[in-house]
Formats: sequence, structure tokens, C-alpha cells
Amino acid sequence: MGLSIFFMLHLGSQVAPPVSPMSTKFVAHSTEHLADIGDSSFSASVKSSLQENANDPLSRLFLQLFVVIAVSYAVGWIFTRCGQPAVVGEMMAGVLLGPSIFGLLAPNAFQFVFAPSSLGALRLFSQIGVCLFMFAVGMEMDMTDLRRKAHTAVAVSYSSIVVPYFFGVLLALFLYGRFAQPGASFTGFALFMGISMSITAFPVLVRILQDRGIFKTSLGSTAVACAAVGDVTAWGMLAFVVAIARATSVGGAAFSLGLVLVFIALMLFVIKPKLPSWLGQPALERPDPSKAVLAAVIGVALVSALSTQLIGIHALFGAFLAGIVMPTAGGFRDKLVVRVENLSSVLLLPLFFAFIGLRTHIGLFNGARGWLICLVIIGVATAGKLGGSALAARLTGMDWRESLQLGALMNTRGLMELIALNIGYDMGILSQRIFTMLVIMALVTTVMTGPLVAFFGRKRRIPAA
Repeated sequence: MGLSIFFMLHLGSQVAPPVSPMSTKFVAHSTEHLADIGDSSFSASVKSSLQENANDPLSRLFLQLFVVIAVSYAVGWIFTRCGQPAVVGEMMAGVLLGPSIFGLLAPNAFQFVFAPSSLGALRLFSQIGVCLFMFAVGMEMDMTDLRRKAHTAVAVSYSSIVVPYFFGVLLALFLYGRFAQPGASFTGFALFMGISMSITAFPVLVRILQDRGIFKTSLGSTAVACAAVGDVTAWGMLAFVVAIARATSVGGAAFSLGLVLVFIALMLFVIKPKLPSWLGQPALERPDPSKAVLAAVIGVALVSALSTQLIGIHALFGAFLAGIVMPTAGGFRDKLVVRVENLSSVLLLPLFFAFIGLRTHIGLFNGARGWLICLVIIGVATAGKLGGSALAARLTGMDWRESLQLGALMNTRGLMELIALNIGYDMGILSQRIFTMLVIMALVTTVMTGPLVAFFGRKRRIPAA
């Protein structure tokens, strides 16, 4: 049989190939191409081939992934050595990879790695990473501390939102004319300025508490409870802000808000109670969830994210709600969080930071006046968040030292702030200049959290919970 196949292949090689105008043109082109190669040097041929392969979209994406991950973890390691959470370094790495630093120091390399035509895939992967991260954040919401410290948590978290939100809207009165995107309404701009001042980064706050060894103290548990309440409230407010900003009329805004409320009620009061029985108790208690259970969980997250995207807010809100409704029996959430965070934190979130960095252009500040406005924004954001939180904590019975520490912790913004700013930029509300200023504000207020907590807590030992 093998000899027969070989013999037929030999006979077939003697048969003339079919001829058509297309093939004639192709043969002629191939002959010319071979002649060119014969005339050119081997090195030039190899260089041309490598350049063509390097410009392939898949090659460009792999290069971007490598550069982003390598720089993110290098800068993250440096920041951990300086006493900061690694995520702060990863955020800073995004700015370093943007036009402000990388584009300024090596413009040709920057244009090659992050060519505008190649950023579509990077943006898509970064958005998927944010949705997975918010899914994990939703699963990490623990209601135990909220019930135990409900009075303090509600008072501090709402004060830490209302006071800076008011300051943000007040700032919008002075910044709208110069820093809003052309065509953006004042309402949308003011609402986003308020949101940017009032968000607390729950995951970053938890990391700071763990790094400083105060996670299990009375202050730590209070801060976690306050941040959890504030996180849920702020994301709900952001969902409403997006719905209002995207609506073209009052009726449209009311309809969008109604859909949001209906969807939240459906997830919390229908899906959440039914989900454990749908998945099955034995499946929840298994050490390793089966592929079928993981597929069902991913399906819930995808449908939830799709629903909020269709409603007109953002897919990440649906992912966040999907995390909140996940069952807690048998440590099921903990098993899922490990799997989701390994993918989102290691690979996809650094892409989001890099994408934010590509939109951050410090060169747009226009000299000292731009930096002065940026400093004012940082000062107002810190005064509103830290001051509002500390005052509310003091009124609930905490002493001034712990109240100020709690205020400093609530002033952490980090990733959550960047997500909100990215939404405002995508919606055409925030201009690149104000976007850059608010990104710097998020970085500065997050970096100052650890030192402020240490400063306010000096000369006093924190009691155990």
C-alpha cells in the first residue's frame, strides 16, 4: 500500500499544474519574487521577513503582553520594597508605559509597541480583566463585619461619600468650562467629578491593612466594614450616574434607573436564594468545583455582565453583582476567588493599568497652572474623604487617633478610581487633561495612605478586636 501511494505521488509530480489567468499571474509574481531574493542578500531577506512577522497583530499583542507584565511586576516589586502594596506599583507602571514617560524617552519604540491601530485587542482584554476582578471583589464582600459594626460602618462610609461628593460637584463649577469634553453636559461632568472624589478602593485598603499587620485589629475590622459599605454604595451610585449621563431625556434616565433597580432586585432576591439549590449542595462542598459547576458560575457572571451592559450602565456592574450572589456554603466563594484572581491579577489587570497609562498625558498640563489645579484636586479630594470619614468616626465614639487613621484608610482610591475614570472618559465626559489629573490624584492619595496611617497611629498600640 505504501509503495502504491509513493508510485502515484511520483506519477502525479509529472502532471502539469492547471493554468488560469490567476495562476499565471501568481507564477510570474513568484518568479519575480524569487529573482529579487536571489539578487538581495540573505540578511536583508531575513530582516524583511522578521519585520513582516513583527507587524502581525498576534505578534504585536504578545509583545504588548510581555512588556506590560514585565514592567508591572518589576515596578510592583520596587514599590513593595518601599512599603507600598504591589498594586500601587502596577498602577504606576501603567503611567510609565504611557506617552508621558515611555513615549517621551523612546518615541519610536513606544509607537512600535503601542501603535494606535493595535490597541483594540489590548482594550478588550483589559475590560475582561476588570470584569473578572469585579466578580472576585463581589465574592469577597463579607457581610459579617457589616452586621457587627453596622452603626459605625454606615455613618463613616456615607460621610466618606457625601462630603467628598459635594466637594467634587463644587469643583465641577470651576472646571467644567475648561476640562469637560466638548458636548458633555454639566450634569454628567459634575456627577463624575463627585464620584471620582468619593470612591474607596476596597481591595487596596485590605492589602494595606494586611501589609501593616492591622487587618485583624479593631481598627482593621472597622475599616473593612466601612469600605465594604462604601464600595457597594459608590458602585451603585456610579451605575445611576452612568444611566443618567447616557440618557437623552429625563424619561430615559428614569427608565434606565428603573431597569437597574429591577435587575438588582432580581439578582439579590431571586438568583441569590435559588443559586445554591441550582448548583447542588454536594457540588458546593467539593474541594475542587467540577467543570460543570464552573461553567454554570461563568454563565451566571457572563449573563449578569451582559444584562447590565444592555441596560446601559457597564458590564463590570453585572460581574460585581454576580460575585455578590455566589453561594458561601462549603467555602465555595474562596475556591472560586483563587481561580479568578490568578487569571485577572496576574495577566489581565496589568493590561488595564497600561491602557489607563496610554490615556494619561502629563504633557497636557500646560505648565505651572495645570500642576496647581492638579494639586488643588488632590487637596480637595483628601480633605473631603479623610476629613469626612474622621469626623463621622469621632462622632460614633472612636478617639481622634483612630478616627484619623480610619479617615486615611478611606482615602485609598487606587483601582476603583481608575475604573470609574475610564468609564467617564469612554462616555466622552472627561477630557484627557482632567482624566490625567484625576489619575494622578488617585495615585497620590493611594500612595499616601500607608504613611498617613503610620503617622496618625504613632506612639500608641492598636488594641486587638
